[in-house]
Amino acid sequence: MPVRTSQSSQGSRGRGIGLGLALASAVAFGGSGVAAKPLIEAGLDPLHVVWLRVAGAALVMLPLAVRHRALPRRRPGLLAGFGLLAVAGVQACYFAALSRIPVGVALLVEYLAPALLLGWVRFVQRRPVTRAAAVGVVLAVGGLACVVEVWSGLGFDALGLLLALGAACCQVGYFVLADQGAEAGDEAPDPLGVIAHGLLVGAAALTVVARPWTLDWSVLAGTSDLNGTPVAAGVLLAWIVLVATVLAYVTGVLSVRRLSPQVAGVVACLEAVIAAVLAWVLLGEHLSAPQITGGVVVLLGAFVAQSSAPAKDSARPVARGGPDDPERELSAPGATA
Repeated sequence: MPVRTSQSSQGSRGRGIGLGLALASAVAFGGSGVAAKPLIEAGLDPLHVVWLRVAGAALVMLPLAVRHRALPRRRPGLLAGFGLLAVAGVQACYFAALSRIPVGVALLVEYLAPALLLGWVRFVQRRPVTRAAAVGVVLAVGGLACVVEVWSGLGFDALGLLLALGAACCQVGYFVLADQGAEAGDEAPDPLGVIAHGLLVGAAALTVVARPWTLDWSVLAGTSDLNGTPVAAGVLLAWIVLVATVLAYVTGVLSVRRLSPQVAGVVACLEAVIAAVLAWVLLGEHLSAPQITGGVVVLLGAFVAQSSAPAKDSARPVARGGPDDPERELSAPGATA
């Protein structure tokens, strides 16, 4: 049947584009830590770096927020949740953890999020979970035990680990909220509008917490040390704002809309690998063999836990919107038979 073949082809292309966007987002997010840590070591408070990152990105996206100015009236809860969890919560917890533990370790803990997302699907959305998914969670937790070297009496800063875990919880909110509203089809909120307003909400919340009026602006006029190489602080900040925030959020949210929170979460795990490699090469942060092994097991566990979750398939001929259908289509406008 030609119509079915055409829909299948479009669905395959859509998934391919979604995977490409998810990979681009992982690379962009993965470069944030290595650019932020030199600024923190140069004298900036971690919360000040987060505020600069989010406020700068909010300014870049401000024209889109103006264009979608009706969105706060239509979806105030979505924008508030996205701004407080997916923007302010993730960034504040991650950067605070970054000041206490290595970049690679902070991200590996943060990327327990796919396993936590599985718990959300099972216990909050009350959807079935496969045995493979449960095995993946066990692998992820076991790998984390190797990363933090529990046999040595928790060698890493306990508060740093808790902050990284907080970032993981907030990242679950990022994947869930990025997909919210997509079931509305053509009436779904524009993802760029959600990101723009979410950044504004996040910047406002961080302004209260970070108190940027106490920021040492002179640090941004100087240079920061990148493993022995002086780099202009302004260049590092521009990378954090334009690439590691604006580009990362745009490609990330678009990938969730084309795939699903679970599948996008699997690809996002690559961020931990990318960040760990960059930290090793650019910052000289070396991990021990057990920690590297544990990190691989964490990523393997996250992948196994989520690999059974199907991507959104616009060619699947099922009725959409059923609350009891665990594989129901969430965002395929115009995909009716």
